[in-house]
Amino acid sequence: MKKKTIIILVIVIVIAILAVLAFFGLRFYGMMMRSNVTTPGGTEFSLYVPTGASFEQIKDSLYTHEIIVNKKSFEAVAASKKCSQNIHPGRYILKNGMSNKQLCNMLRGGLQTPVKVTFNNMRDVAMLAGRVSEQIEADSLSIVSYLNDSGHLAELGFTRETIPAMFLPNTYEFYWNTDAAQFVSKMKKEYDKYWNADRCDKAKTLGLTPIQVSTLASIVDKETNKTNEMSRIAGVYMNRLKSGWLLQADPTLVFAVGDFGLKRVLNVHKEVESPYNTYKYPGLPPGPICIPSLASINAVLNTEKHNYYYFCAKDDLSGYHVFAKTLSEHNRNAEKYHRKIKEIR
Repeated sequence: MKKKTIIILVIVIVIAILAVLAFFGLRFYGMMMRSNVTTPGGTEFSLYVPTGASFEQIKDSLYTHEIIVNKKSFEAVAASKKCSQNIHPGRYILKNGMSNKQLCNMLRGGLQTPVKVTFNNMRDVAMLAGRVSEQIEADSLSIVSYLNDSGHLAELGFTRETIPAMFLPNTYEFYWNTDAAQFVSKMKKEYDKYWNADRCDKAKTLGLTPIQVSTLASIVDKETNKTNEMSRIAGVYMNRLKSGWLLQADPTLVFAVGDFGLKRVLNVHKEVESPYNTYKYPGLPPGPICIPSLASINAVLNTEKHNYYYFCAKDDLSGYHVFAKTLSEHNRNAEKYHRKIKEIR
């Protein structure tokens, strides 16, 4: 009897222990699986985890924005999953109703969501860096410094003058924690992809390299914002190049002077000493005077063939241009425009 009693007692103790374990196990399972994330207005919330951030900083961000309903249960699950030892920087999209397990798995697995980086109408690399740094973790200084490094530029196949040609305005996907080197590397891949055999052949037919196409495109961009006349303006400059004329492009003088608010180019500006002064030096300038748009690059590659050598703003003030084959015709067109300007002043 005594032996039987001991056996029964052991069984009872084991059952009790199992019951306790089951209770706490179910309780912990509940903490893991129960909804514990609430987002403002029930919409998605972007959690940014900077490179080098600690788990304490992540918690502070979550708690500050009142994302976590039950902090104790979150911290218990995070501790069991050793989240503090597996922090991955990036941008994480939190959805309303997520469980502690889902959130912890996302953070420690580095399951971040890419951001869409967009840039256009960029005057130079510095402005580009500023725009991009608003959208990814890399700061503008790190991007500019990387692009000012002669070693990096040589590896990319560019110079400080030509590097603006490498950046093609568009929308791209990046992970938020992208650094300067990764950003530039991605842009170089996009550049190489863009300049496929077909586009390179078109450039060669024009007697231009891809960088020269971008350089001319940057001038076209500064001459007009009317996409449907870009190829005609490109044709004017191609005619001048082929005929051995000076380009005499006013936007290159603005770049040379460095006064980007300059509204009217005067004779004094035409005397400025700069390789970008196309009133003094033949051919194309050393590099793009801005980061050219895809529309202007396409316009140069598909240059309209004509016999125009001149153009000036239309006197209807529409923003379009009127084109001329001779200087006398051009002067008449210019006089009409200036007369109209005087009338409205």
